[in-house]
Amino acid sequence: MSATTTVLPSLRSRILLVLAVLLATLAPTAPALAATGEQADASSRTSSPHGAEVVAVTRVADRQVDLTVRSTALGGRTVKVRLLTPDGWNPDAGHRQHWPTLWLLHGCCGDYTSWTAKTDVAETAALRDVLVVMPEAGWNGWYSDWWNHGRGGDPAWETFHTVELRHLLEHDWGAGARRAVAGLSMGGQGALLYAARHPGMFRAAAAYSGSAHPLLDTESVDRIMGFFAGQGNDPLRVWGDPVAQRRIWEDHDPYHLAKRLRSIPVYLSCGDGTTGPLDQPGATSALEADFNRQNQALAGELRRVGARHLTTNFYGPGTHGWAYWERELHASLPMLREALAIGH
Repeated sequence: MSATTTVLPSLRSRILLVLAVLLATLAPTAPALAATGEQADASSRTSSPHGAEVVAVTRVADRQVDLTVRSTALGGRTVKVRLLTPDGWNPDAGHRQHWPTLWLLHGCCGDYTSWTAKTDVAETAALRDVLVVMPEAGWNGWYSDWWNHGRGGDPAWETFHTVELRHLLEHDWGAGARRAVAGLSMGGQGALLYAARHPGMFRAAAAYSGSAHPLLDTESVDRIMGFFAGQGNDPLRVWGDPVAQRRIWEDHDPYHLAKRLRSIPVYLSCGDGTTGPLDQPGATSALEADFNRQNQALAGELRRVGARHLTTNFYGPGTHGWAYWERELHASLPMLREALAIGH
């Protein structure tokens, strides 16, 4: 059955919300979003004082709800956020629900659907008591407020995620203050950046094949600049020039933020770019080889600054692919769940 979308707000929407709540009350085993294609109107909880509002809600599958969010930080554009909801989650409970929350960040050239489309995350039993947040971060957004040649402004992905979306989810959609973050590739860098740049926001961070030290060497700088230039973009818009704006680059390089990560559990994993057990014969990845060197450097720096809870899995042969990231998510879940104090 295809999903449909409710657009908000309106007087009719408010009436539908009341009806949805009443129906949810009469159905003790299911929240208001009971079957694929049904919607819970969110007009009564659509606005946030931090610049974002939910304008539509779509139930796309069992336990999967997509929010369409209009963001001031993104110039008034709307973007999607997918929620993988825990058992017993009720969107109409509002302030009465506070679920431990895992943010899962997608990589470059992907989107908010990547984790559910490419992995078994929706069937993972260890996530049935966690609210999983999978936000859109742009095809090539790099989890950053773009420099834009000193002008700032749109896109401001970091502000959208860590300020606007965070408050919106915690005010109206059952997200609690116990948070962990994980991501792959570009999203691995995002997970490390958000944990480092927003102390106290996340209790743990995991990066799978993450861009962990883009300033490592010329090859690493040139590679990420190539990504910045994707889709015809000006590569200097993101962090500026790596020499002239080096401070901005360092502020977005997990290696240079290692001291800010030393007090929380950190999980780093990466292959070496050669053909691995989950690859097609002969597959190689120069990108994974570069990220492997970056992750090795970050792990060394974390140890040097006294990181208390560092776990690494530099597993050797393996390329830049989803089969490894799915495996590493499962491997890191015990650490992430412990940090979320689930069951305590």
